[in-house]
Amino acid sequence: MLKLNAMYGANGAGKSNLIKSLSVLKKFLTEGKLPIELITETFKFDSDSRKKDIYLGVEFIKDDVPYYYGITINQGVVVEEELQISGLGKKEDKNLFLRTDNVDAKQLSISFSEQVMQDKEAALFPQFLQNEVLERDKPVLYYLRNRNNPVFDPFRKVFDWFDQDLVILSPSTRLTNLILLIETDENFCKFALDIMKSFKTGVKEIKVKTLPIEDFFGEDDKDKIDTISTELKANPETIKILSNDKEIVLVVLKDRQVVAKRLYFLHDEDGGITHFSAKEESDGTRRLLDYIPAVYSIVNSRKVYIIDEIERSIHPLLIKELIRKFSQDETTKGQLIFTTHESNLLDQDIFRPDEIWFAEKKPNGSTELYVLSEFKEHHTKDIRKGYLNGRYGAIPFLSNLQDLKWDKYAEAQ
Repeated sequence: MLKLNAMYGANGAGKSNLIKSLSVLKKFLTEGKLPIELITETFKFDSDSRKKDIYLGVEFIKDDVPYYYGITINQGVVVEEELQISGLGKKEDKNLFLRTDNVDAKQLSISFSEQVMQDKEAALFPQFLQNEVLERDKPVLYYLRNRNNPVFDPFRKVFDWFDQDLVILSPSTRLTNLILLIETDENFCKFALDIMKSFKTGVKEIKVKTLPIEDFFGEDDKDKIDTISTELKANPETIKILSNDKEIVLVVLKDRQVVAKRLYFLHDEDGGITHFSAKEESDGTRRLLDYIPAVYSIVNSRKVYIIDEIERSIHPLLIKELIRKFSQDETTKGQLIFTTHESNLLDQDIFRPDEIWFAEKKPNGSTELYVLSEFKEHHTKDIRKGYLNGRYGAIPFLSNLQDLKWDKYAEAQ
């Protein structure tokens, strides 16, 4: 419903765990395999938590229809799974399917909506799924991703939302499609360059340079060249991704030759014109590059981007202006949700009070989430000052550092 959501909280308050939970759920549904985290990563402050239910639920909108998907897992078994068209608290929810599994009795049952059961062809699938296909650690939704009968359209749309529309970026995420977008999409290339210029990075042009793999690796890596060349010639459509923390290079087969594609940036400064590779750019410029495909996508499509620590390696004023532009531009289509420690973003000219959330660790080690609008602040209130003064909680508890006796740890000279 809201185009922006920012989440604040101290280190260890649980912000990243919320995003990791969504990431694990997405992986489970789109790959159809139970992630080990849903068995091992239980609440460690409760010694019995491994035997208790884990419940994950998401309410979202796809093609103007609100859906609710929820799943309950216990010790590696899906004990309940549900999909509904949500009434958003105003109308009655409409069940699309319900799957239950009685662990003790080992009784698995699946019920589908009337639209499915009244279709002669589609009505055969639930029984086949229950008796022949579905395993107790697999989600029903995964098996509905490619059903062609029109009555299964809502199920495919829900799967597509998790698979394509929900995009989760961690602080270490590197987007490998940047080179191909720069090379093949003229609009994206212009968009990226406009942002780079606006942020005064010194970049005047962005180019993709294609060079023989031998020139990229040099003479000393013949074994690596031979291995990659053999793989690509056996699978000509494959793209080999070579990456480190500073650069991504794509290796492909082009006109029967193995070549490397690499980004270069033209700088035209007072000292002259020169080209930098990505690894020669600053950490902030590289991080900005990682965000540009996300910004382009969220401006032009109804996707949900969830970014952990959005301010990583980018100047606070730059990230603030980027978010301000997204907030105030009426043409943007997507939704941006992020965690941050950057108090400079706490500005009611950018955010509505219900777009700012706080995460705070409770005494038992769990996380409580609450929203700024609960505090009924006036729209002119300096919420940044209030946050730093502890008015809303969700900040580190600092003991008096002056009382630390650092001298007792000093080595004798």
